[in-house]
Amino acid sequence: MTELHDKVVWITGASGGIGEALAYGAAARGARLVLTARRSAELERVRAACPDPSRVALLPADLERIDDAQALAERAQACFGPVDVLVNNAGLSQRTTALETSLASYRRLFEIDFFAPVALTRALLPAMAARGCGHVVVVSSVFGKIAMARRTGYAAAKHALHGYFDCARIELGERGVRFTLACPGFVNTAISLNALGPEGRAWGTVDSDIGQGMTPAACAERIWQAVERDRYEVVIAGRERVAVWFKRFLPLRWYTAFARRLKVS
Repeated sequence: MTELHDKVVWITGASGGIGEALAYGAAARGARLVLTARRSAELERVRAACPDPSRVALLPADLERIDDAQALAERAQACFGPVDVLVNNAGLSQRTTALETSLASYRRLFEIDFFAPVALTRALLPAMAARGCGHVVVVSSVFGKIAMARRTGYAAAKHALHGYFDCARIELGERGVRFTLACPGFVNTAISLNALGPEGRAWGTVDSDIGQGMTPAACAERIWQAVERDRYEVVIAGRERVAVWFKRFLPLRWYTAFARRLKVS
């Protein structure tokens, strides 16, 4: 069991959405928080809303441009001591077809959704392994397990996360380092607003499925429950869970026909 009370929890993408809700959930459990995102003013707002702001440190950073992940990790650990739980939550989605998506957009998706989590994790893993404890949480997506139209880069990056962290679990699980991959479905956040649209511009629209999705607070609570139980992976979804099961158990030809019939933004 992973207890959060008095642990140091570093959360990326903490200025809104699931990351903000994760911060409140961890604070309610008595954790000391290090919060990272690009928007300092929003991080200040999140800190002020926590029960004890003195137990919340802010570490603004643009994870698309990590020049030195080790230096950023050292700054995080200078706040309250060694990081016990790293939550790789920051992410970027897309709303373009393969024919519309530029290589620059694919690189940007991978920088934020794959390389940033890997870089921060690598910076902390040696110390976690040496202590014989630590927990890395990765907020993936149901798109780490399924395929749909207009998500080529996003799904590819999320699939890559599962490959990397499943292997890391095999290598380091017996050394006391735990890994939990959370796979949310539709959550009512700004992810579609900020998603990459044509020519790499922000999509700027709240998708209907996203707007009707579960609350970030409900999603975050499910994630923390999975972490506390040392779950390897948890799918947090409603009716979209059906697609996960179809992808896993149906012949690929059948799943592809099913996915083609779905209306996605």
